Amino acid sequence: MQKITILIHCKDQKNIIASVTTFIAKVGGNITYIDQHVDVEQNVFFMRLECEFANSEITIESFKEDFDQTLASKFDMSWDLYSQEQKPKMALFVSKYDHCLFDILGRYSAGELNIEIPVIISNHNDLRSIAEKFDIPFHVVPFTKDNKEEGEAKQIELLKRYHIDFIVLARYMQIITPKLISLYENRIINIHHSFLPAFPGAKPYHSAFKRGVKIIGATSHYVTEELDEGPIIEQDIARVSHIHSVEDFIMKGRDLERIVLARAIKLHSQRKTMVYSNKTVVFS
Repeated sequence: MQKITILIHCKDQKNIIASVTTFIAKVGGNITYIDQHVDVEQNVFFMRLECEFANSEITIESFKEDFDQTLASKFDMSWDLYSQEQKPKMALFVSKYDHCLFDILGRYSAGELNIEIPVIISNHNDLRSIAEKFDIPFHVVPFTKDNKEEGEAKQIELLKRYHIDFIVLARYMQIITPKLISLYENRIINIHHSFLPAFPGAKPYHSAFKRGVKIIGATSHYVTEELDEGPIIEQDIARVSHIHSVEDFIMKGRDLERIVLARAIKLHSQRKTMVYSNKTVVFS
């Protein structure tokens, strides 16, 4: 049984859903999931569809060619097709914070994430022992303002060597270069606290504590050249009050970062996100 996921977006027009479902039926496919959304303001149609084929004669290549000629050209679609059997390969970028790394690797080893993690890349050696516990190759790539070009070249070489599909910044404390962003457009996921832009700087939790904030949160988004302003994938919050200390704030913030980043990884790896106009459509 061959299972595929199709993501589509195009100008909203009549008869798109009927045409797609009819096409799937004609080639012997069985639709197991379908969802759609229309951005009324921009007149854009989005669809996510899962289907399966019992006919072994139908290949992904032949399906793509037929779909492109029969439907995509007709409706001027932007579309992607993925095999559900093929696990996307994810690279982890880390620095010295370990809470997100431990959480991701724990979920990965427990089979919660339908991905492969062939490599961990860091600008420090501090977390090597964690990678070794999970038997994942760990590469240190020094990265400073003085060696950005060299560091970028090494990062890209490693990503190509391990055939990486997408990157997760698990509290990686360096700015990603424009070249790397362009190579992995909408395929680099970051996590950070949600105090920006009100509380920037090295100690946002301390600043928020002094202001007496009542909620803290975490945001996971795709990386763009505009720092921390990429399309948002997932967010969550926790309530706090005067009884909580700065340490409580930090602990709750780290818990949220773990949870929100894990959700974002799942959504991306399951092909449930679509990016358009610096926003995301996230299917259930």
